[in-house]
Amino acid sequence: MVAYQLDLPDELSQIQNTFGGGELQKCVSDESTIISFCDIQVEESLNYVEKPIVVLDRKTKGLRNKDVKPVKVQWQHWRGSEWTWEVEDEMRKHYPDLFASTDFEDEV
Repeated sequence: MVAYQLDLPDELSQIQNTFGGGELQKCVSDESTIISFCDIQVEESLNYVEKPIVVLDRKTKGLRNKDVKPVKVQWQHWRGSEWTWEVEDEMRKHYPDLFASTDFEDEV
């Protein structure tokens, strides 16, 4: 079995740096997907929280007995597909500041 050991910076010393060859996959580099390590804030517990930047769009989906309102959200460091559809109520609860500048309540 072949093993690879990464030379990580001191800030990442708590991360496992040895991997078996079978765990690695070929990567085709794309400049638009590179994120600077300095731009990402890693917590002491080595968790990383991605933050939404802006609400781009809103829909109303009718289910059997209620309406669900998804919103199209652009995320801070995402590349490629930089947005996702999220439930509006959850986004308002966790990120109320997203809706301060672009409030869709007046839409018909």
